[in-house]
Amino acid sequence: MLASELAKTLGLETVNAGETDNEVTGCYIGDMLSVVMSRAEEGDIWLTVQANVNIDAVAVLTGISAIVIVEGMKADEDTVAKAKAQDITIYQSDDTAYALACKISELI
Repeated sequence: MLASELAKTLGLETVNAGETDNEVTGCYIGDMLSVVMSRAEEGDIWLTVQANVNIDAVAVLTGISAIVIVEGMKADEDTVAKAKAQDITIYQSDDTAYALACKISELI
């Protein structure tokens, strides 16, 4: 399923729609960036409460499909600007990571 289709189905708010609409093949939940860098897989949609510019770097390094900032956290301007420059798709949700992961597991 494409990231945009997943976002629409789940009612996610689009923060930045990357130019590339990536296929979502899995889901990874994590907030410790070094752990995400070592364990997230290419094609995963990443669920996190982190909302700072460092998430952009992790997305590039891991090859994830998109980031979802959960629990009502909001990406700052620097994060959005970097995402636009690096073609990273970011969504936001008020849901918990667990609630979203359960829904995602039924869809992909």
